[in-house]
Amino acid sequence: MNSPTTPIAANLRDLLSREIKSAELLRALIVVGPMVAAYFIARETALLNLGLVAVSLLIPALRLHLPPKVVAWHYLAILVTFAALFLAAPIKPLFVVLTALAGFLAVAGTRYGEDFRMLGNWVFIPAVYLACEVREGVNAAEAIRHAGVIIVSSPIALALVCAIRIYDQRRDGDAASSFGPPAATWFLPALATAMAVFAAAALVEILDLAQGQWVMWSAASVVVGDLTASTDKLKQRAIGALVGVPLGFLAGSVLPQSRVGYALAVLAATLTLISFSRYVLGFGLRCFFIALAASFAGGASGIAEERIVNVLIGGTFGLIAVALTEIVWLRVLRRPRSPG
Repeated sequence: MNSPTTPIAANLRDLLSREIKSAELLRALIVVGPMVAAYFIARETALLNLGLVAVSLLIPALRLHLPPKVVAWHYLAILVTFAALFLAAPIKPLFVVLTALAGFLAVAGTRYGEDFRMLGNWVFIPAVYLACEVREGVNAAEAIRHAGVIIVSSPIALALVCAIRIYDQRRDGDAASSFGPPAATWFLPALATAMAVFAAAALVEILDLAQGQWVMWSAASVVVGDLTASTDKLKQRAIGALVGVPLGFLAGSVLPQSRVGYALAVLAATLTLISFSRYVLGFGLRCFFIALAASFAGGASGIAEERIVNVLIGGTFGLIAVALTEIVWLRVLRRPRSPG
């Protein structure tokens, strides 16, 4: 009786093992789960946002085998960048310039090792996201309180990630971390990222776009190399948004508003940052759970539409910036040099 189902079960296990990074998922649950539990106890929304800090520390710590000392420096960089952007937010031109500078520095670190890009990304993403998120729809006093809760509680995230790294090092041996060889061309990708983020941030501030962090995040995200690679990254993000957001909205439309559902959907969205082997699958599910979380909070329709539009606008800025830097660079290479 069981023989027909055995191959199906085996194939399903194989599929899940290929698509889901179970070891990283378990560790992400260990560092993000306590934030969700604390949210239920304290009813403090800022504690859910702290989960992004935790997973942003965890991803490079696991993939680059970082020792706790480097994790601590990464943590400090996130807090400093977040604080600078948060304090600059009321002064729109300053915020735009500082956000573009953060995008430039996120990539410029590859001058000293290619894997510094991962560290840079996971400073830029949480800092920009939180600087926008904590001010969304609240007055200045509430935003400052929200930011204060994140900063004061953030050592918990650092401690959990460091504990996981200490455990992994003792179990697997303390291999020295390396950031790889210096990037052959670091300035052009850094310049393209800064240009894309500057344009995205300026548009967000001029038009006062809701959920503007997704425009800036998407602008930086698609700058991954040449124009072909960047176009492919934008296609994956567009597919993920166009499929995931409507499905999340449909699922949320048949479910009642719920604080528990909201927290679990936010947790699931955070876990998609680390849990899946294929980017398009992880991003699509992230869009799904973000729309679902918005539905549980009572505002899925507007956020669902904004998510798709912001992903496409930001990605377009990224493509334009990559194309412009490539064109200028090719012209520089082709320019005849005067004899010395």
